[in-house]
Amino acid sequence: MRPVVNLTSMGGRLRLAGCAAAMALAFSFSPAAAQETGDCQADIGKLQQKREAQIASLNVLTKGGKGKLDPMAACPRLKTLAATEAQILAYMTKNQNWCQIPDAVLANVKEGHSKTSNFAGQACKVAAMARKAQQQAAQGGGAGPVAPRLPTGPL
Repeated sequence: MRPVVNLTSMGGRLRLAGCAAAMALAFSFSPAAAQETGDCQADIGKLQQKREAQIASLNVLTKGGKGKLDPMAACPRLKTLAATEAQILAYMTKNQNWCQIPDAVLANVKEGHSKTSNFAGQACKVAAMARKAQQQAAQGGGAGPVAPRLPTGPL
């Protein structure tokens, strides 16, 4: 039996609100600034669409688990999500001046990426422990530790 992780205890359901709001704020410019940052918006938009698709697949896993997430199934998806967020963060950091991204927005994106990375690490740690337990059970080592023998004879 696979262990499941209750998302409520590990930071709640994955949502787009924080990062999406931060990115929307980053791109609320005057028309002249929008023309200068047109490629910037398109680049970040593509990365954001990729991120949204990954979150949607995680949310499907959550719904299938009745609000709980199977760490063995979620670990690779969470790693991919964290990698995508790292790409977004790297792009935004590299092009902060050109894209006119405020420091506060960049800080919010960094914080969101940090939370995703920590959550992925926790889920993958639980998944590794579950795999190890499954391997031990398959090898006959799942019976647990052997109880020590009680002494015999007079005390």
